[in-house]
Amino acid sequence: MAKLIYMNNMSLDGYMEDERGAFAWFPIDDEVFAFQTELVRPVGTFLYGRRLYEAMAVWETDPALAAKSDLMAGFASAWQAASKIVYSTTLTAVSTADTRIERRFDPSAVRGLKAAASSDLMVGGANLAAQAFDAGLIDECELFILPIVVGGGRPGLPTGMRAELELIEERRFRNGVVHLRYRPLGQ
Repeated sequence: MAKLIYMNNMSLDGYMEDERGAFAWFPIDDEVFAFQTELVRPVGTFLYGRRLYEAMAVWETDPALAAKSDLMAGFASAWQAASKIVYSTTLTAVSTADTRIERRFDPSAVRGLKAAASSDLMVGGANLAAQAFDAGLIDECELFILPIVVGGGRPGLPTGMRAELELIEERRFRNGVVHLRYRPLGQ
């Protein structure tokens, strides 16, 4: 069975966006970006909320982005190779290939996706990830902790629930970013 992985960049105080909705404070460098690309490369399907999908779609809709460097071209290629499912009640059309819209998150449908998939799935967006956590669907968390405190904003992990996790891998990067890989206990 394929795994459902939640990957997120977050500040040291646990936020993926600051109070203005900005995330440009991420000190991602080539070393971190290359590592993240290798994590994304084997993913067969991305599950996104509308906002994250719209932010990520540029990896297919803006060819100039991939043309900036070999690293960016590699990420664009890996991202484009995967299917995308966008959970949205407002989105009427998608701008990328191999993408479909679902109006609501259905845990049983995601269980079916995991059972039928030949490669892992990745969920993105805190709200969608919270629903997947709540349904017991998350198999791993790939968290990138950035060396900055932003003081508030959108939390990178679900709030209002408890989940015990087991650390299974860690890595420190030269720029101070720390990668932590967890799996829920009992899995």
